[in-house]
Amino acid sequence: MKRSKANEIIQYTIDKLKEAQFPLPPFAFYGPEEWKNLGEDEIEIVENMLGWDITDFGSGDFDKIGLTIFTFRNGNFYNKTKYPKPYAEKMLYVMDGQILPFHYHWDKREDIINRGGGDLELTLYNCSPEDFADQEGGRNGKPGTFLDTPVIASVDAKNIEVPAGGKIVLKPGQSISLAPGQYHQWQGVPGTGDVILFEVSTTNDDTIDNRFHTAGSRIPTMEEDVEAKYLMFADYPEYTRFTYKK
Repeated sequence: MKRSKANEIIQYTIDKLKEAQFPLPPFAFYGPEEWKNLGEDEIEIVENMLGWDITDFGSGDFDKIGLTIFTFRNGNFYNKTKYPKPYAEKMLYVMDGQILPFHYHWDKREDIINRGGGDLELTLYNCSPEDFADQEGGRNGKPGTFLDTPVIASVDAKNIEVPAGGKIVLKPGQSISLAPGQYHQWQGVPGTGDVILFEVSTTNDDTIDNRFHTAGSRIPTMEEDVEAKYLMFADYPEYTRFTYKK
């Protein structure tokens, strides 16, 4: 992904959230100089991967297949003594018609909440036990396996069952709870507008806890065609004195 595209995506999201009156914390607006001068008193931002995150899942076509994320808070897999929070909160911005490809998490349990804008359509499958057990293969891009079994989820605290490949539409205000091992794909329903999602979940690390069915890389490689206006968490080790790896 080109840095110019990343700058454009983040600025677009900032502007849209401002229109919708969703405020962001000060570090959402830090530029490279602020990150270079980041003090020890803000080390939690880096160590817990807070802030911006953009991905096109290796598609090369972000507007069609992609996601913009802002992480407000997160615990830490590697240092639970220093960071005992067992939870995380994120904003997930989905453009009109944009797709998040099939994936699940080995550890993270999450609630996806449609906070406003358009409708979100989710498609659900269970993974196979062999799929779930093969974490090394999953992290190395081995294709996953869907089970032809009903999927049980909770929508607005109501237990629901859909067939394998069944769809659920979340309108603004609605939410769904997803368990580890549940494959999910979503799309902003075309023509209904951009969707502002929030995710409330257990602590997670997006560098190790995503199992994609067939999608490409979760963390994009940046082509530095222009200077960065804003940074993503994957940029922190290069721009700060700190790192999120323990």
